[in-house]
Amino acid sequence: MSGGEVAGILVAVFWAILVSFLAVVLVRLAQTLKATTKLVADVTEQAVPLLADASTTVRSARTQLDRVDAIASDVQEVTSNASALSSTVASTFGGPLVKVAAFGYGVRKALGRTDEVPARATRRTVIVGRTVPAARTARSAWRRKQKD
Repeated sequence: MSGGEVAGILVAVFWAILVSFLAVVLVRLAQTLKATTKLVADVTEQAVPLLADASTTVRSARTQLDRVDAIASDVQEVTSNASALSSTVASTFGGPLVKVAAFGYGVRKALGRTDEVPARATRRTVIVGRTVPAARTARSAWRRKQKD
């Protein structure tokens, strides 16, 4: 055998090893692709019902939000109506009621005025063990006036 033939055999052996290595890599790549395809199919089978449920939930939430929006607008309308009614009642009855109350107070004071002042309990303040007389009030001034 000549050197060229040995070189040819060596190249053929390396080519055979390289092709075998590439064949193993391609077989493993095919297995990985099959597993990936199966995984994607399984995910798709499980995701479609989940997406349908999520879509149903979103629709239900939107319906509930529409209802809440309607309720909130109704509450706002009721609040504005109550405010308007309150201001109307206050402006209609407020002034006359204040006048009637003031008149009643004046009549009570006029009819209730006598020469006697109703008795009140005297208040005394205690400061660290000693008693201090109560502050002078209109009643005590009236009593002094009566004594004179």
